[in-house]
Amino acid sequence: MLTRLGHSVDAVKVAMAFWRAPCIAVLAVAMVACGSSPPAPVEDRNRRTPGDGREYVVQRGDTLYSIAFRYGLDYRRVAAANSIPAPYTIYPGQRVTLRESEVAAPSKAKATAAPAPLKPAPAKPPVTKPSQPASKTVSPPPQPVYTGAKVSTWRWPAEGRVTRGFSASVHKGIDIDGKRGNPVVAAAAGKVVYAGTGIVGLGELLIVKHNEVYLSAYAHNDALLVSEGDVVKSGQLIARQGSSGTSTVQLHFEIRREGKPIDPQKLLPKR
Repeated sequence: MLTRLGHSVDAVKVAMAFWRAPCIAVLAVAMVACGSSPPAPVEDRNRRTPGDGREYVVQRGDTLYSIAFRYGLDYRRVAAANSIPAPYTIYPGQRVTLRESEVAAPSKAKATAAPAPLKPAPAKPPVTKPSQPASKTVSPPPQPVYTGAKVSTWRWPAEGRVTRGFSASVHKGIDIDGKRGNPVVAAAAGKVVYAGTGIVGLGELLIVKHNEVYLSAYAHNDALLVSEGDVVKSGQLIARQGSSGTSTVQLHFEIRREGKPIDPQKLLPKR
């Protein structure tokens, strides 16, 4: 009888030992978990949106316009946030904060008193020179001047049908089909503020500034016929259609209003 009782007591001790072990392990894990903060989820650390204050390191070939275009920001507000004055010159290695700030209103110049008129000098007798045969001089054609005026009429940048329409979240412009080498023209008068291949997926790209509100972009070109700083007229030939950055010959065309993409077909004339 005593032997059986001893065996029973030993069995109870063994069972209690097995029961206590996992409980102690669970308690230890709980204490460790309570003593430190849980790690932030990966998606919260990596989630980035345009204008969230990240820094961008300027690369060779970048302009402030192309950086703002890439991240869907207004170049003027990015310049204000980074204290970059017009004409918005930036340099490789410079850090640009991807944030927008309010643009200060232009200050009005103070009126100043007009200077007193100068008294005319006494007239001198004209000096006569021997007559020479007049030579004809050919003056160069006047160069267009950037005015930044309001765009009264937009024009289609290329012939061809629209193969893909605008979507604010997925496709920020329209695609126009065509043949390699077809002309690409400026949709309105303006100034070329970017010409290059620095934006992935858009190939040979041109960005034209029309005024302080509107920019237009022309992507996937085969050849760029204008350079940064050139002033272009509405309808002027600026590129040749191609397939750079894509698999088919097409023109990807965008219009940005204060940095935000809008549907070009709402501004272009009906065909």
